[in-house]
Amino acid sequence: MSAPAPARGKTPARRPVPTRPDDTVRRTPAARRSRRAEAAFGFGMIGLAGAAILLFTIGPILASFGLSFFAWDVITPPRFVGLDNYAAIGSDQRVVHSFGVTAVLAFSIVALQVAIGLFLALLVDQRRRASTKAIFRTVFYLPLLASTAAVSIFMTYMFNERFGVVNYYLTLLGGSGVPWLTSDAGAVVTIVFVAVWQSVGFTFVLFVAALAGLPRDVMEAAEIDGAGPVRSLLRIKLPLISPTVFFACVIGLINAMQLFDQAFIMTKGGPGTATTTITMVIYQTAFQNLQFGYGSAISMVLFAALIALTGLQFTLSRRLVFYS
Repeated sequence: MSAPAPARGKTPARRPVPTRPDDTVRRTPAARRSRRAEAAFGFGMIGLAGAAILLFTIGPILASFGLSFFAWDVITPPRFVGLDNYAAIGSDQRVVHSFGVTAVLAFSIVALQVAIGLFLALLVDQRRRASTKAIFRTVFYLPLLASTAAVSIFMTYMFNERFGVVNYYLTLLGGSGVPWLTSDAGAVVTIVFVAVWQSVGFTFVLFVAALAGLPRDVMEAAEIDGAGPVRSLLRIKLPLISPTVFFACVIGLINAMQLFDQAFIMTKGGPGTATTTITMVIYQTAFQNLQFGYGSAISMVLFAALIALTGLQFTLSRRLVFYS
């Protein structure tokens, strides 16, 4: 059945063509030039970031990897030694011991960072006033902005066995002075304390943001069902913020395994080698003993250890981390 013909003397009405409100703006030459300029700026920023990563991260890693196959003391030309530097690491007790010291310090720092940061975030999350939360966020984050070298020097005086403020107040309370930096256990505890005190603000801010993003309907349903604070934390909050906990553990372990400033400034790796970290050994080997090839080999082993630890964390996260 054909469509009815239009009446004689009248032109058929045209259907309006649907247009988007911004079509006119997009089709103008000025809009096209603006979009091209915006795209060029975006690609320029990406290229700048890529060049910085290539120059300051990937480049030094490749250079260290290549140098690890040579013996070089800066004065004489580099001499190719193959895998001799890597073979020497296994029998170097100083390197093996420093890896153990670094592992103890790193796992202690990460565990305390996550536990204290989560505890503080839970306390702040219970405050109702936004101004109170802002004050606590600022106070706990401030140590992270301070120079690590300045904090380490300040803490060295604070924990000095003879004239430190900490021992002064311990003596007033009836206790005796503690050799914080001159005994093996005291030096380890002091360095862990300083590292955690300065960096706990990072994990604290992460957990505050994660707790603020919890779905209210889920929390209200748990409250109606009679879930107490502990059960609500263990069964609801922790599973929901587990991706944030996982992120804090990965970043914290990578940073803690490269601990250098606190141990180098406060104890010089002592007493003895109680706080000699692997990064201190790399520094002493390369820049004090001028064994750049051997120092590069140790740094590559540390790099491989970090990749292995991060891979292990990602493997464990498949069972322990819940993405909703």
